[in-house]
Amino acid sequence: MKRILVLIIGLLLCIDSIWLLCLGEDHFGVLLPLLLGLFFIVLAILSPQIQALSQQQGCFKRIWISLWGIFWLWLASLLGFFVYMQNYSHQMAQIPPIKAIIVLGGGSTNGQPAPAVIERLNTAILLAKEHPHAPLIVTGGIGTHKKYSEASVMHHYLIQHHIPASQIYQEDRSTSTELNFAYSKPVLAQLGIHLNQPVAVVSNDFHLPRAIGIAQHQAYTQVYAISAPTPLYLRYNAWLREYFAYISGYVLDEY
Repeated sequence: MKRILVLIIGLLLCIDSIWLLCLGEDHFGVLLPLLLGLFFIVLAILSPQIQALSQQQGCFKRIWISLWGIFWLWLASLLGFFVYMQNYSHQMAQIPPIKAIIVLGGGSTNGQPAPAVIERLNTAILLAKEHPHAPLIVTGGIGTHKKYSEASVMHHYLIQHHIPASQIYQEDRSTSTELNFAYSKPVLAQLGIHLNQPVAVVSNDFHLPRAIGIAQHQAYTQVYAISAPTPLYLRYNAWLREYFAYISGYVLDEY
């Protein structure tokens, strides 16, 4: 029974990852479940041999049990992070009059914003209409194997949705959240906006806790998080990616 359950879990993880890869989602939050799924499938197939080896080799058994212990501890920490992500939210009504709106980049597919980025842009459009005098800064450079910068793709989307071109500014060099904020500073300075003035930051719900921490670390003293929803079919893979991004950001002292 356990063997069948492990096989089913492995197949589901692989199917989910392959489907998302076909949709153009190729980040670590998609690739890791694929690797785990393949591991579980192999584990289910070789389960009798592994059990026999554990009975014959005490050293192998101790190592095997230790590895599974590490895995369960990691999984518990991941589930705790998921609970934190689920409970984190910000509402538009909480923000005061703002001086600028920064939309964080998150990828593009075939010259179009990625599904999660579309949600960010739709949220930014609503906010821009409420604050028509606030410049809207879209961020993101040219990714691997991409032809256009994320900022230019986002700019085009906003123009299509009737945001005046005069309200939109591009930061088109960054390749990470940390650089989104770093390279937005000259744009803000050009507009006469100081880092101690209120600035709205638009991103998906899962991304905002880390993004706000990075902004504050870079001396943005009045940042207001505006949460865009994450499509359900992307949510848990995005949370998984963000889990490792949190660890990476801590190691690199990004916040």
